Amino acid sequence: MKRVLYVPLDDRPVNLDDVILQGKSAGIEVITPSINDIKNRLDAHKTISGSTVLDTMSPRFGKTLNIRQFILNNASSVDGFIISTDMLAYGGLIGSRRLRTSDGGIYPNYDAATTNLLDVICEIKQCYPSKPVYVMDTIMRLATSAYVEGQNYDAYTESRSFTQQPRQIYVEFNDIINGYDTKPDNTPFGDPVHFNKEQYYYARHHKFKSNYYILDQLARLGYIDFLAIGVDDSSTQGVQANEIRFIEAYINEYLGGGTEGQNPERAIILPDADGLGHSLLARMANHLYCDGVNPRYMVQYYGPHGSTIINTYEYMTVHDNIQRHVEMIGGQWVTSGSYDLEIVAITDVNQVSSALSRIESNRNERIPTIVIDFVAKGASNATVTEALLDSPFTGGLLGYSGWNTAGNKIGIALGMGQARYAYLVTESHPAALHKAVNAHGSLLFKRFLKDYYYKTVAIAEIRTYSRANTLYTNVLYPDQNMGLFNSTSDYNHMIILLRDRMQTYMNTLAGKNAFLIGSSTSRGNVRQISGSTWSFSQYSSASLAYANPDYIWERVFEITLRPKVILE
Repeated sequence: MKRVLYVPLDDRPVNLDDVILQGKSAGIEVITPSINDIKNRLDAHKTISGSTVLDTMSPRFGKTLNIRQFILNNASSVDGFIISTDMLAYGGLIGSRRLRTSDGGIYPNYDAATTNLLDVICEIKQCYPSKPVYVMDTIMRLATSAYVEGQNYDAYTESRSFTQQPRQIYVEFNDIINGYDTKPDNTPFGDPVHFNKEQYYYARHHKFKSNYYILDQLARLGYIDFLAIGVDDSSTQGVQANEIRFIEAYINEYLGGGTEGQNPERAIILPDADGLGHSLLARMANHLYCDGVNPRYMVQYYGPHGSTIINTYEYMTVHDNIQRHVEMIGGQWVTSGSYDLEIVAITDVNQVSSALSRIESNRNERIPTIVIDFVAKGASNATVTEALLDSPFTGGLLGYSGWNTAGNKIGIALGMGQARYAYLVTESHPAALHKAVNAHGSLLFKRFLKDYYYKTVAIAEIRTYSRANTLYTNVLYPDQNMGLFNSTSDYNHMIILLRDRMQTYMNTLAGKNAFLIGSSTSRGNVRQISGSTWSFSQYSSASLAYANPDYIWERVFEITLRPKVILE
């Protein structure tokens, strides 16, 4: 069994649990740092006056020195590395955007503690030059983190609006650093009310210097085999625009001749963050199993073409984002001729029946298929999902997602599908195939249970309860941090409500035509691909431990969810 060292963006299930399970579906053991070393949390304490919250404090970030040591301790025993620089250098995604009172020194000597952490990437590549080193980095998002070190929801909304405003265009690194507060007419912005813009700019300075260091001192010099740069919470304009253009220009000029700021062999920048782990694990699976062969992908849209759609939180069209993700996972983008996998992109609820016909014909013609639901914003669309679940062919998908931003959906679905495909076409041992198909079935089942039954259905009930029972008059959205803003009894009630609902929906999902758990008529999922011959396993059982669903960050947005599915 292949072993891959993985340092996740943070410990949310989308970045940790799901990637580990994705690895199992591809016969890869994903080893990660101790959970205590990657644990991230929002503010855990508050100060109040009567029914008013005055301040919040005490978040938790990853332990960067321990993570560095984890990498060194395990480097000799793994086949490859996937490392989040946000976790390695800052203790996670929320740590990478902490407000600062100083931006450190002048690049490249801006912060010895940070660069020493990043330089472990150089160390492992020098020691193990034949092992692939993949790195994921992020461009700091527009908004501050709500309820981290006292930044409230007003600060979040104001900061996103403030930083989304157009800036003067700069191309040189130092000009970008010094020009964050400059409008297109060369005048400065006013002072915001709810956050300190100078401390925010210092945070951007520091993160952008790290972005540059990773490109200039690590990727350019060959210590990184592939660099995935995700632009988190972005926009078509604003404070990130100069940073994105600078990185695209750097990739073109210094990383082996990129095109339009992208180099599929060295580095890609696109809108995503929580899908990067899935994408890089898929690329790793392709490298470990397929010996450099790049599977060919084609997309079919059911609704408006992706070139006409730009997600609210992104700067790139859906079509371009799909293409870049295909290249990121180690695939080859084709627009005509023969191909190996097909992406069914649903962009209009009224065309779901045509999409289902395509899924069925692909199954009959033995074309591996990945489905992405772009109709809803942030979760699966109810009409699309119910139609998918009514089809006996949906349980045979190689990848699916309806979760969160377009970039997240693409990264999760394509990563899931490509990792699985690389294993299906190369593995032949029955015991290994059995373990992998169970992992894949569990992951696909989870996607529908979470992306639809939780994020579209159950979440509304729990969010309503949380907001109806807030303890404080100045907290409109207590579901952002329920452990702080709801009473202990109400919080416990919501956990019980969550667990009861997910048991009910687990049983509902198990009986849908897509899975037909325990029925001899289940179409099942792909067990192995041997040329034009496919073998299948039927869905046999599904279970969900009652105590498993939980609010890992004590907010309604994200839950742990580990259904176990067995196929025979």
